[in-house]
Formats: sequence, C-alpha cells, structure tokens
Amino acid sequence: MNHIRWGLLSTANINRRLIPAIRASARGELAAVASRSQAAAALYADAWDIPLAFDSYEAMLASDAIDAVYISLPNHLHAEWTIRALHLGKHVLCEKPFALTLAEVDAMIAAAAQTGRVLAEAFMYRHHPQTKIAGEWVRSGRLGEITAVRAVFNYAMASRQNIRLNPDWGGGCLWDVGVYPVSLAQFLLGGPPVQAAGAQILGPSGVDEDFLGQMWYAGGAIAQIQASFRCPFYTTAEVIGSEGRLSFTRPFVFTLDPAERRLIFHPREGDPIEVATPEEELYAGEVADMHAAILDGAPPYLSLAETRDHVRTVLALYESARQNRILPL
Repeated sequence: MNHIRWGLLSTANINRRLIPAIRASARGELAAVASRSQAAAALYADAWDIPLAFDSYEAMLASDAIDAVYISLPNHLHAEWTIRALHLGKHVLCEKPFALTLAEVDAMIAAAAQTGRVLAEAFMYRHHPQTKIAGEWVRSGRLGEITAVRAVFNYAMASRQNIRLNPDWGGGCLWDVGVYPVSLAQFLLGGPPVQAAGAQILGPSGVDEDFLGQMWYAGGAIAQIQASFRCPFYTTAEVIGSEGRLSFTRPFVFTLDPAERRLIFHPREGDPIEVATPEEELYAGEVADMHAAILDGAPPYLSLAETRDHVRTVLALYESARQNRILPL
C-alpha cells in the first residue's frame, strides 16, 4: 500500500475543509461518502465529485474500497462509529471532541489497540506550523518560566435549530469550540491541569452557551479559557512567560488570507517581533500525519493519551461549573 483511500462518514459541513486537504496530499485520495440514504449520499458525491456513494454508514465500512474514514458525525455518535470502523479494519480520524465520557474514550482506545488500526483525534490546528513553533519556543525556554496561557474561541450561532444546542447530542460551546483552548493550554503547559474551575451560562435548551474556565498546572502556571455561542466571532491566544509572551492571531480557524495568521513575540523589553511562520493549509497537517502513521508506522503526532486528557479536563470543567467549586482532576 502506498496511498490511502478515504471515506467520509457523514455529509457534515466540516467535510468541506478536509476534502481539499485529502486531495492535495501526495498519498491520499477521496474515494467515498456515506449518508443515511442513497439519495443524500449521491447528491453529496455529485456535488463534491466523489467516486462512491453509500446509502448507509455500515455499507461503507464493510466495503473494501476504503482504508480510512473521517468521522464528522454529531458528538454523541463518535465513539460508536469509531469502534465499529476500527473493528471493520478501517483507520479512523475522529473529529473533536473525541467522545463525551472517559468510558467511551477508553473503549475507543482499546478498539484501536485490539485491531492494530490507527486512531487519532482531528485537532487540525495542532499540526500547523504556528502551533508547533509556539511549542518549540516554550520548550526551549525562550519565554522563560511560563506563568499563563490565555485563549478564546467565540462565535455567534446563527440558528437556534443547530445540533450544537442539543444536550442529548453533546451540545454546548465548551464541547464545540472551548476544547480548542483547553487543548492548546495542555500542549503548551505539558499536560493536563491538576485543578479546574468552570463557570457557565446555560441557554434555553440547557447547554452552555458561554463558558469560562481556569486551570492550575503542576508547574505553577495558570490557563484561562473562554468559549461562546453568543458573542461575535473572535479567536485569539497567548502564552506568557517571565521573558516575554507570544500572541497568536487566528490560532484555531481556517483563513483564506495567510497574512491573517500571525505569531508575535512581545519581549520583556523592546518592540514586538513577528515570528516567521510558514503558512500551510490548516487541515493538511492532520491528513499527512495520518498517512505517516498508517503507511510508515510513525506514531500519531497527537497521542491518544493527550486526547484522553482533553476529555478528562472538559469533564472536570463541566462538573466544576455544576458544583460551583474548584475540582481536582
């Protein structure tokens, strides 16, 4: 095998970001899409020029025409269909959030171990040069002792019919976009926090539409995160150290203008300095990483242990918000 045939498990809007990355990759091709009806799958396949259209998820997973699947189903279905796909011999790139409980996460990890298939969480921003360079600056000590990470991901939801407002389907702004700041904090600070505190504003459906979180880390640093469904679009991040700070523009999102994505160093003394950051299609890195893991046997860049900690931290933040107190992890 020298290339990977991909199948899309659902016709979710997020697919439109991954499709160009698969097609631009040197070792991948988009082979199929599955939906809950033949009509829907065929219509989507025609619109995106996809060779095969399956009338059910089961049919595509049973097919020998694909090697890997991208799971972009609603959050509450991630675990079920990831495990099914793995046991039917497919490698899986699963959208964030990976799952909604630790029991689900552990079952997914166990299925990957049992089947020998590659399983990874689709946090595309982690593979981008902007994020990797920031990580190198932190680990090299160029920022000195890290004291804080702050990150925000807000957007105003246009429709009240959005599945992200359904509490039974894993709705809520922390699960949807707050996981990005949580993930970034854990990446930059070297692991999960030791304590977490959350505060939320619930909307009419019962899910969090605004969420604030603070996390304390073993090394003494603090991370603060914000997510919202009710504020105008805004995303930013910064990591603060004793010798300066790095600020990110558009750290988590797609952009048509590469000049919008910048990494700026604010030294302890002197003027800000822009850090040269190669621009790369935001989803290209996670596709290339999957290909390297499947074809070359390389370990996925984002480990399943990190993924488990993402979910563990989000669950602690939610529980803290419910109990209105700081909780240990």
